[in-house]
Amino acid sequence: MSIITSIKQQKNKRSLAGYAGKNRVNVYLDDKFGFGIDLENFVILGLKVNQELSEKEVEDIVRKAEFQKTLDKLLRFATFRPRSEKEVNDYFRRKKVHDSLYPDLLKKLKHFNLINDEEFAKWWVKQRLLKKKSLRSMIYELRFKGVKKEIIDQVLGEEKVDEEKMARDLLEKKSYKWKNLPPREAKLKMSQYLAGKGFGWEVIEKIVRK
Repeated sequence: MSIITSIKQQKNKRSLAGYAGKNRVNVYLDDKFGFGIDLENFVILGLKVNQELSEKEVEDIVRKAEFQKTLDKLLRFATFRPRSEKEVNDYFRRKKVHDSLYPDLLKKLKHFNLINDEEFAKWWVKQRLLKKKSLRSMIYELRFKGVKKEIIDQVLGEEKVDEEKMARDLLEKKSYKWKNLPPREAKLKMSQYLAGKGFGWEVIEKIVRK
């Protein structure tokens, strides 16, 4: 058994991750630091000085505290922009989140509709269309983000993607680079530029010839 010997509010400063210390307290067990916990769980659990806690109770409290702390940071990550489920799992590994917390954290995000690969793919495609990204590039990026092929096919099938217009617009923006070059060299440079952007040779040949 351990005894809560003191409870202190964490310093009122914001860490690099943006977590406000003023919303957490440090609990000391037998005059040594025991754990940090958010105020909400602190109040719910009714923790107080001189209270005795078993080892199992301390483990359960720490898990609850870690869950809430991780969830708060995860919500900031997930609301900054839409995320795919793979991005969230990558976040867990990068931040060394304990495996036991994965299911409940994912459940929370799905409850808030913050994980939905179909909605993520729709958002991603719209953003990439604004940047004149080729279909090949968008497919590659979405697969890298962990989106399933059937979702990618469905989303791209619903979007009107005019690759020829995008390629033409890109060339017009960069026309100053090759307008004074000999025709043969200009065509080569334009073809290399569009190929680097992920456009297929069928589109490149049609646009460059014009």
